[in-house]
Amino acid sequence: MFTFETADQKEVRRFRIAQFNGRMATVKAGDSTVTGFVRSVLEQESSMPPRWTITIIPNEPKEETKPLRPASRARPFAEDYF
Repeated sequence: MFTFETADQKEVRRFRIAQFNGRMATVKAGDSTVTGFVRSVLEQESSMPPRWTITIIPNEPKEETKPLRPASRARPFAEDYF
């Protein structure tokens, strides 16, 4: 598991949305990049400004798959009637 703190509200919102939708999220930590599922987003109530602790379970990013064949082979609509 990878845990880090942030005070960036936009970043926290992005991670909460990824967690809710079950999507993988990517974060850069120094020179390395971590991609995985968000396990928790916890606010530290005693800190000022607000800070959050985010926990990510690292996972390999999926490779993009190519379609098995090109676009649909169906004839255009207009050819049937003209």
